Amino acid sequence: MRKIVGAIALGLLVTMTMPTVSMAKASAKKGQKIFKKKFRKSCGFSGVRFSRNHTQAEWEEIYEKGKFQNEAKKICPRLKLKKIKKSWWPHVYEFSHKYASDGVVPKC
Repeated sequence: MRKIVGAIALGLLVTMTMPTVSMAKASAKKGQKIFKKKFRKSCGFSGVRFSRNHTQAEWEEIYEKGKFQNEAKKICPRLKLKKIKKSWWPHVYEFSHKYASDGVVPKC
């Protein structure tokens, strides 16, 4: 009986940490670099101004619903989504989430 309970507890622990592990691969620092190189020119403003459009909770909700790219296009109408690699979006999301209106204040 103890082995079964232990196996179930281990399974729950592994299941609960899976989303965290997959998101840990994305980097806010890399997202900032991507924004500077690929977004800034077409947006016409800084990445911090971009990320301050929403709170962290709002960015999470947008990303989880799969509407992050659409929101980026709404904030930056001249942004060409086809030129942004699919693998870059998680990094840009992490950057946006970190510097959201209720997030970390950037050092200047």
